[in-house]
Amino acid sequence: MAILNKRFKEVELTELDLKLSGVAHIGHASIDVTNLEKSRWFFTEVLGLHVTAEENGKVYLRAWQDWDHHTLVLNESENSGLDHFGWRVNSEKSLYAFEKTLIDLGHDYQWIEGGGELGQGDAIKFYSPSGVPIELYWEMESYSNEFTASKLPSHPMKYSGKGAAPRRFDHVNVMVNDVAKEQEWWTDFLGIHHRYYIQNDEDIRLGSWLSKTNIAHEIAFMRNSNQTGSHLHHVAYYLDTPDELFRALNIMAENDIKIEWGPGKHGTSGAQFLYAFEPSGNRIELWTGGMLIFAPDWKAIEWKSGTGQFGLDMWGSTPPESYLTYGTEIK
Repeated sequence: MAILNKRFKEVELTELDLKLSGVAHIGHASIDVTNLEKSRWFFTEVLGLHVTAEENGKVYLRAWQDWDHHTLVLNESENSGLDHFGWRVNSEKSLYAFEKTLIDLGHDYQWIEGGGELGQGDAIKFYSPSGVPIELYWEMESYSNEFTASKLPSHPMKYSGKGAAPRRFDHVNVMVNDVAKEQEWWTDFLGIHHRYYIQNDEDIRLGSWLSKTNIAHEIAFMRNSNQTGSHLHHVAYYLDTPDELFRALNIMAENDIKIEWGPGKHGTSGAQFLYAFEPSGNRIELWTGGMLIFAPDWKAIEWKSGTGQFGLDMWGSTPPESYLTYGTEIK
């Protein structure tokens, strides 16, 4: 992957360009796996994602109604964890507007040449205050394959029903030491809206959920109770119905996949969930339902400590200790 430490070209940015620039939505997660063969099997045969491309120890995957070339990348590595999150911006000029802001702030960044990640154009890579790796990009190849094409123009491919068969990529979650500080940076710098959060009795932020689109959240931050820095908590895909969630649980159980927690229903988002571990140790969530947010003047909802358990699972189950303490490495 070519890394360029300067602009590809000089671009004139007007005040309007700067005002209109911004992040559009989360596009994909790129995660490291220690056993590429077994992880590929899990994501394709058990979860039911589809391979778009493979090369040089990388597998590019997408759900059946993901329009982009990929929404998940598996990278063969010595340690499991997060390589980066990819966020699409709303125009090419937005990339240069973000670069200008990074320069003005004295924040380190790198240009990643297009094609280094298949299907993706030029990108800017930098890190959040807690060390979460971010790539912003504009160009992304759309998925197209004549052999899997749907008769329905509104579907990028036929529904296969293979494995759990999630509809689309949904969100990601990271464990950090200081949730409030991290959330404020993502909201102030990247413009990702703060949707809801949990405070404990000592007024310490335990979790914050954010989105740029109208879904409940595209990224969440949980407090690392061990205070050992940032770790990948999970990557999530969306199922259409609760029936599909129970079907996924059965498929996982019959394939000896460790189910960590679920089924349950988060009171905070209203989504039903299951959490499981793929063979290389990364946590995966499947969920369905969840609130949608349309108000342009939305104010973040506070969940106080007394209602925290109801927020985690309104059906009454308690998350296992691993859910609150375990995560995989961040590069």
